[in-house]
Amino acid sequence: MALTNNDIFKKIRVAHKLRDDDMVKILALVDFRISKSELNAFFRNEDHPKYMECGDQILRNFLNGLIIHLRGPMPKKGEKKPQNISKKKSND
Repeated sequence: MALTNNDIFKKIRVAHKLRDDDMVKILALVDFRISKSELNAFFRNEDHPKYMECGDQILRNFLNGLIIHLRGPMPKKGEKKPQNISKKKSND
């Protein structure tokens, strides 16, 4: 049996310990607006009357938002990526 977008969405939610608010904010990072009730429809059982299939566009936007959430936004063209320079303390 193949995984559906809903299954993948659920697994990502559990793996990252995300709440509804977190998921709404992550989708907002890519200018995708969704309500908590719309979001919860994806996590219901398939036989529930308010179940909704998670489309490719929603999952794609969520994954793009998750990247921004975890890594930060990409630098604009021409800007250099900030470097993490850690200075070692010397025992002088």
